[in-house]
Amino acid sequence: MSTFVLVHGSWHDGSAFQAVIKHLEAKGHQAFAPTIKGHGKGVNKNVNHAECTQSIVDYIVDKDLTDIVLLGHSFGGTIITKVAEAISERIRRLIFFDAFVLNDGESLTDNIPPNSQVLFDKLAFESDDHTMMMPFEIWREMFLNDADLQLAQSSYAQLSSEPYQPWIDKLDLKLFYSLPIPKSYLYCTEDNTLPQGEWGWHPRMSNRLGQFRLVQMPGGHEVMFSNPIGLAEKIIMAGRD
Repeated sequence: MSTFVLVHGSWHDGSAFQAVIKHLEAKGHQAFAPTIKGHGKGVNKNVNHAECTQSIVDYIVDKDLTDIVLLGHSFGGTIITKVAEAISERIRRLIFFDAFVLNDGESLTDNIPPNSQVLFDKLAFESDDHTMMMPFEIWREMFLNDADLQLAQSSYAQLSSEPYQPWIDKLDLKLFYSLPIPKSYLYCTEDNTLPQGEWGWHPRMSNRLGQFRLVQMPGGHEVMFSNPIGLAEKIIMAGRD
């Protein structure tokens, strides 16, 4: 049995994985879903990428979790790369779940289409606290395109504004790319948050990992809501020895 630590993406907190964790535990695994610092409702959003990373490192160390399978979803991919640098000895495998895999020296915003950069720059600039809130229309059509309107609305209500600074911080990843930790890429074939093709998740992001295990499943970017049992099964597959 495995110990999974599931790191959420932007606009989320750890509760996004609640249904997935229930299934993983039913299968006999341990599973945890910490909330990244600066994420969730009613918290201080003034954080940078290093502080976000440190919050996950602290969570794992405080719980003395070892031999873990560490998963990062979307923005969470940028977090697990830096967590791996800090505590590689505690990690058995990394899973990038429709996640950003940055090149050394890049930021997340370096890896999204220009029109998306303009949109999120504008949202952050116009906010009072340098954050962005996901427009519902984008959530409905691009993030949760495999669910009905009712689920889109109920899941959207769980989101909160996203700190922008961690998106624009440039990351030194030289150490990450030298680590021998095994890696998997879990790709949802209908994920349309990044345009399919030139800007898409796979193979653009996945191939940056070098040697990796590829696991695929149908669905969009937010299958933790639309198909949590299916996602849990694929996480087990991606994380096996």
